[in-house]
Amino acid sequence: MSKNTILIVGLGNPGEQYTNTPHNAGFLVVDDMLKAYGLEFTANKKFKSEIAEEKIGSKKIILAKPLTFMNKSGEAVKALASYHKIPPQSVWVIHDDVDLDLGKIKIVRNRGSAGHKGVEDIIRKLKTKNFVRFRIGIRPKRLAVKRSKALMNKFVASPVGKSDQAVFKKAIKTCKDAILHALEKSVEKSAGVYNAK
Repeated sequence: MSKNTILIVGLGNPGEQYTNTPHNAGFLVVDDMLKAYGLEFTANKKFKSEIAEEKIGSKKIILAKPLTFMNKSGEAVKALASYHKIPPQSVWVIHDDVDLDLGKIKIVRNRGSAGHKGVEDIIRKLKTKNFVRFRIGIRPKRLAVKRSKALMNKFVASPVGKSDQAVFKKAIKTCKDAILHALEKSVEKSAGVYNAK
């Protein structure tokens, strides 16, 4: 079991039409991490993902973007975790969250999916919810807390509105910073800092 290996997975949908949509927040964060480390992604059919690896201190980091589409994210996560013998507690998943206000970041562990299809599939495939999640708030003030499923599906898969772009971009950077902080210190310490903001 690779205790010193951390699998960091950004969730999203492959394809240019989804690039700047709220649902691709996870992809955008790992893209930023890639730039920070000066790495490049390589597509890997076996793991149904684009992946990159880096050593940080005593830790080995595997960055991944599943190419399975959001609802089947668990296939890629399970394949990577099984092959590298990474326990669920060392799997960090980055995803959009419509239950959080736009720009907020929340770091949680061992929580239910709250209806997020990508997270739901990961819980199903790993047979546990005991992994770390970096949740990125995407709900703008104008979007009602109670809304129809059709409206939600359209919202998460449409480009981020012009008035929201600056806050959204800042949230992506903040989430990247929170992950780097967690790698350096710990997930708990990072949660203590970033969940309070």
